[in-house]
Amino acid sequence: MGLGGCIILIAAGAILTFATDWEMEGVNLTVAGVIMMAVGLIGVAVFTSIARRRRMAPPVAQTTVVDPDQQPRGY
Repeated sequence: MGLGGCIILIAAGAILTFATDWEMEGVNLTVAGVIMMAVGLIGVAVFTSIARRRRMAPPVAQTTVVDPDQQPRGY
């Protein structure tokens, strides 16, 4: 799930929690909204930690390759 999906989960959870007054038998929409917001926040945290690791790439090591079959010049 990307960052956009996490933000949508947070927004939908907030709408269910704070902006609705529906009542469904067997389903508490307030709790469902809070769960959706929590999952969205966890997703944002995981996404940002993964994105931070991707940006911190280790420097490329420069190595000198010596070909033993190549004769030195001038001899």
